[in-house]
Amino acid sequence: MDEVTFRSDTVLSDVHLYTPNQRHLMVRLNSMGQPVFLSRFKLLWNQDSWADSGVEAGSLRAVRAEETPPAGTGSLGSPPGSGHSGDGAGAQLDEDGDLDVVRRPRAASDLEPAGPSRDKVHPVILTQEEDDLLGDEAQESSPHDVIKIEHTMATPLEDVGKQVWRGALLLADYILSQWGLFQGRTVLELGAGMGLTSIIAATVAQTVYCTDVGADLLTMCQRNIALNSHLTAAGAPGLTRPSCPPRRVQRTFQRRKPDPFWGGVVKVKELDWLKDDLCTDPKVPFSWSEEDVSDLYSHTTILLAAEVFYDDDLTDALFKTLFRLTRKLKNACIAILSVEKRLNFTLRDLDVTCEAYDHFRSALRRLEKLADGRRRFVVEPVDASFPQCLAYERIQQLELWKVLVEPVT
Repeated sequence: MDEVTFRSDTVLSDVHLYTPNQRHLMVRLNSMGQPVFLSRFKLLWNQDSWADSGVEAGSLRAVRAEETPPAGTGSLGSPPGSGHSGDGAGAQLDEDGDLDVVRRPRAASDLEPAGPSRDKVHPVILTQEEDDLLGDEAQESSPHDVIKIEHTMATPLEDVGKQVWRGALLLADYILSQWGLFQGRTVLELGAGMGLTSIIAATVAQTVYCTDVGADLLTMCQRNIALNSHLTAAGAPGLTRPSCPPRRVQRTFQRRKPDPFWGGVVKVKELDWLKDDLCTDPKVPFSWSEEDVSDLYSHTTILLAAEVFYDDDLTDALFKTLFRLTRKLKNACIAILSVEKRLNFTLRDLDVTCEAYDHFRSALRRLEKLADGRRRFVVEPVDASFPQCLAYERIQQLELWKVLVEPVT
């Protein structure tokens, strides 16, 4: 018997699963003819109530979207008036014979979720009469409270970089909570996609090289940089220095005073992991100038990669690129990688596996064993209990890993 293979033509990010019930107009078509939507990601840096709440960092959860069942609904598996206690006896079946589960009514004594309530992130699709922001809702928020990202919704696997993924939001949270590490630095992001993480990094870093492949993708990324230029401009409001233990959200996020040393430049460039050299041909869009190449190798101290570990070949290419780049950098550096541990049932194993994640971890172990006589790689997991500054669903499967590139003494 031939092996059965299931294939899917499109991939949809979990960030975009929840769509509004109205305003289903896209903003435009990209050069590939794909519909482009606009999402607004709200920054939670004005939550004064956090300072007194003592909520543990990272414990913020999405507000449940479940509706409270009508009065009189019985316990789980017991329809109103059935007399069953919900122990499984006499379960209600629908007309097809499937189990019909009735929601348990929410008791008044149920504990409220920890942390301030918030809405799940979802695409906001503009109507033709609207501009960048959305009516009355937009007027309630400062432009510095919102990051605007244009993206596609469902794409073939080769175009997943045109969507926004939770790993990028997690890495952005880390940057906002560890801004002292990034302040005034030169940062290189690999596989930047729509540029959200690079935009956040540029609020504190001096220069951010936002890299990926594909002229259409990089054009969309460049447009997002322009949409959020008010966040990266010198003197733009940002976060004050935390004055509390980093493991607790006992801080008040405030707008800081204009500072000419804050706000960096984002340079969108092509960087292909399957090629050994950077493209310096001035006729090619998003190519590197000699000045940019020199600056990259002379000053870069931080490398970023968010949610790019979904294909084994690309994962191997990313780690080879990381190794090759760190050999050319003049300074010791750190790479911060975000990944989501995705569980999938496979017919080959007849079990739930995490093949892409397992390959990523294997690549980390191989990298740690590499040595060129001049530098060594130290791999460390990052505690993800840092504060959540962006509104999204931070699930346990999201992880951060740190790779320290140190000179051999």
